Amino acid sequence: MAYDKFNILRSTAVPLAIENVDTDQIIPARFLKATERVGFGDNLFRDWRYNPDNTPKADFVLNNPLYSGKILVGGKNFGSGSSREHAAWAVYDYGFRCVVSSFFADIFKNNCLNIGVLPVQVSPDFAEKIFRAIEADPKTEIEVNLPEQSITILPTGDKETFDISSYKKDNMVNGFDDIDYLQNIKTEIEEFASKLPL
Repeated sequence: MAYDKFNILRSTAVPLAIENVDTDQIIPARFLKATERVGFGDNLFRDWRYNPDNTPKADFVLNNPLYSGKILVGGKNFGSGSSREHAAWAVYDYGFRCVVSSFFADIFKNNCLNIGVLPVQVSPDFAEKIFRAIEADPKTEIEVNLPEQSITILPTGDKETFDISSYKKDNMVNGFDDIDYLQNIKTEIEEFASKLPL
């Protein structure tokens, strides 16, 4: 399944300054029955977003109209816990295309890269600068430049680079998942196979 191509993203951001957010908080286990990657955004952070009677919790950031955008800024150790892919699906389906944190759980990070969400790991100091900028002005725009592997707080010009594997970077720029990548090099694979001894 192809995903949105990711090149340069300029967007406001939603701040979730909570450390050790695990995948069960991102998408509670009771919502894991579906097998298609749609509809999970409705239940992103379900128990933090809604009361037992399904009314929104006014004090949760996703219910605050001041904050919006395609970038989620999380606290340290974002995506810890179980390896469920559904957590990344929920982030994507809600509309986020980038998650920023000073540290990601490896499995969550890889799940994001597999489905078109860019996890940008920054230094703790830079993460704090982002939180402060958004607190001062919720309309603060952030630029995530994948080709340059940089993230910039546009009003201040503060900038930092981030790491990503060249394979995953190429896939995201082209909007490929792993299957799309293989299909894209089908001709080369067939040519290589034709030269192998029988």
